[in-house]
Amino acid sequence: MIRQFELVERVHSYDPDADEEMLNRAYVYGLKKHGTQLRASGDPYFSHPVEVAGILAEMRLDTSSIVTGLLHDTLEDTDATRDELARLFGEDIARLVDGVTKLSRLEVQSETTKEAENLRKLVLAMSSDIRVLLVKLADRLHNMRTLHHIKDPVRRRRIALETMDLYAPLASRIGMEKVKRELEELAFAELNPDGRASVLARFGYLREKGEQIVPQIEAELVKTLKEGGLEAQVSGREKTPYSIWRKMQQKNVSFEQLADIMAFRIIVDDIAQCYQALGLLHGRYQVLPQRFKDYISVPKPNGYRSLHTGVIGPHGQRIEIQIRTSEMQEQAERGVAAHWIYKQGGPSTDAPQYAWLRSLIDILDKAPDAAEFLEHTKLEMFQDQVFCFTPKGKLISLPRGATPIDFAYAVHSQVGDTCVGAKINGRMLPLRTQLSNGDQIEIVTSRAQTPSPTWERFVVTGKAKAAIRRFIRTRQREQYLQLGRSLLDKTFHEEGYEVTEKGLEGIKANFKHATVDDLIATVGAGLIGSREVLTAVYPGLKQSRKQGGADVVPISRARAKAGKARDAGAKKENGQQIAITGLIPGMAVHFARCCHPLPGDRIVGIITTGKGVTLHTIDCATLESFSDTPERWIDVGWEAVGDGGAAYTGRLKITVANQPGSLSSLSTVIARHEGNISNLRIVNRSMDFFDMVIDVEVADVKHLADITAALRATPAINAVERARN
Repeated sequence: MIRQFELVERVHSYDPDADEEMLNRAYVYGLKKHGTQLRASGDPYFSHPVEVAGILAEMRLDTSSIVTGLLHDTLEDTDATRDELARLFGEDIARLVDGVTKLSRLEVQSETTKEAENLRKLVLAMSSDIRVLLVKLADRLHNMRTLHHIKDPVRRRRIALETMDLYAPLASRIGMEKVKRELEELAFAELNPDGRASVLARFGYLREKGEQIVPQIEAELVKTLKEGGLEAQVSGREKTPYSIWRKMQQKNVSFEQLADIMAFRIIVDDIAQCYQALGLLHGRYQVLPQRFKDYISVPKPNGYRSLHTGVIGPHGQRIEIQIRTSEMQEQAERGVAAHWIYKQGGPSTDAPQYAWLRSLIDILDKAPDAAEFLEHTKLEMFQDQVFCFTPKGKLISLPRGATPIDFAYAVHSQVGDTCVGAKINGRMLPLRTQLSNGDQIEIVTSRAQTPSPTWERFVVTGKAKAAIRRFIRTRQREQYLQLGRSLLDKTFHEEGYEVTEKGLEGIKANFKHATVDDLIATVGAGLIGSREVLTAVYPGLKQSRKQGGADVVPISRARAKAGKARDAGAKKENGQQIAITGLIPGMAVHFARCCHPLPGDRIVGIITTGKGVTLHTIDCATLESFSDTPERWIDVGWEAVGDGGAAYTGRLKITVANQPGSLSSLSTVIARHEGNISNLRIVNRSMDFFDMVIDVEVADVKHLADITAALRATPAINAVERARN
């Protein structure tokens, strides 16, 4: 354990003006508070906060950060209070300690929820002071270094997974590559010891085969640069086992096929010499295709700058070379900690490298719960980047696979909400087009536009998904409210009563709802029957004969009668014969408008009060809303033998080129394959394309598939897919 005077000396070595008296007080206070507490290793518990403070000193952070490291567990594990910390060490320290405190006291239902809630609070704390994240990373780094002392393998694996999924990406996002690499290696050793051992064995073989190869390559590179009139520092190193393993998995290649098992770093004096060194190397050695990346001209979102290239270097070795200045090297290793921003006026999160943090705050505002926030946050942190430009030349970084909708939301939430089209490099293209590096994007907006639920299928950024889902939830709630009021009005009027706000206010607690609107929306969603609400308001009221009792048919009763239903004949929907097995005799049948099931689809029935059975395809997303009411589900299927003449509605989503004869070609193809267009709606139009939804009368799912295939072969039609939800 680091002793008190040693810690003070470490801090004074880079910050002579550090508050020595406060450091000593924090050391003594933490030592007394943790007292006789022990860690899993058997060491005194206070050894952990001291080691965290030591890691922060290695990062060369300010006195407040070091003190926070010493005290970061006092609120959770001792009788210390926030007010006491504020009184003894100041409000700034108390706020930082509170932001870093683990949330083990939270009453949560699962580890996933706990992980999400922890991250949620961490992001809120980071938004005002990035030092919260720095201390948290130091805390996690020391915990990972001592992970092997935890006896429970399940707990060790959970901590390692959380480190790999959240803390390593967070370290990368603020440019702290050294911390990120160590976190990944420690987590990799726990999660996949066999994979790590295999990579290390390969490294061992390479070392035996060419023990002097790295120094020889270093000397050759120095000679090449010197002959070109350039003095530079050259150092070589092996990639970490985890980075090698990840590239083997991502690229599906063998160990020997990787070009960057050995990486060499060239440090020069200024940016001009970076490009001079690049020219000398490319002029001397054969360049590997698609291995050159210029992060000086276009830095990474975390501020990282360097030139990367891959060459067939000295002795025929495939090597990666990174060229940068000393300042870039400092930024690459220490990231945000390399910028001394705390002494004058406190930290700032307005720099470009914090755009990702602002997007997380935006997601936090839109996500309804911690679990969805966690999902979108992982989307925001994990994927490789593509770099695109606005018409004015502003750089926007997005995950690989991003679309114009993602770009629009990255510019501003309002731009995303009102997006109707996009020009990519001056050419109008569909909104689902994937963007490439260097694309210039111009977003076309309209005040009349609102987010489309279909956008969620092809957007990839967490910010875009969160905004779209929020709009869908808001619109869905409005629809549920409208439907719920109509159902309640009808049920109450049938019994001679009137729905009143006062009456619903009195019984909302019976259904565990906080507001009357919540109760009405639940009725509209079909989760509570309108008659249940009526009998709650008027408890003495007998059930109407017309309603026939319960709003929901228990699935046990439905299945008991299902056998009789198979011989009951066909049901009717708009006068059309429907041959369905597994139904209760006399029950009305409807096709769901969200998925339009066809003979040949796997289907399921949902029993709804006053409507009978609604048929959905088994993969319909709407079924998720009924997951908590299994008594409403009923097993159904198509009759093996029908009358053969029935027509069913299949819905297609089609993108058609905006040119003469397109609609004629479309209708001709459908008619030629004995389909009939019953409805056509244009959902989006642009200069070059029309997106439309078409209802086609077909015999079964195979008939619709034949029509779809024929449409895809038509030159005027850009894309065809079966519409869902």
